[in-house]
Amino acid sequence: MIKQVHGHEVLEMMVNSGRGYTRESLRQEILDRFGPEARFHTCSAEGMSADELIEFLAARGKFVDASAGFRADPARICNH
Repeated sequence: MIKQVHGHEVLEMMVNSGRGYTRESLRQEILDRFGPEARFHTCSAEGMSADELIEFLAARGKFVDASAGFRADPARICNH
């Protein structure tokens, strides 16, 4: 069975880590934590791979630039 993960879980993982990411380091952490077969969904999209989720979140301004890579912006995570 394919694991379904909400994008909020990825954003929360990023916030809780307290560190910055590159696209590749974020991709690797997502794969390590949720597995390569996991599919991701959000409030408005579903069935995304880790790479598609990263693109989706970046396009919606969920990341902020930081000196050590980008981070999730906690103010941009909806709470529903």
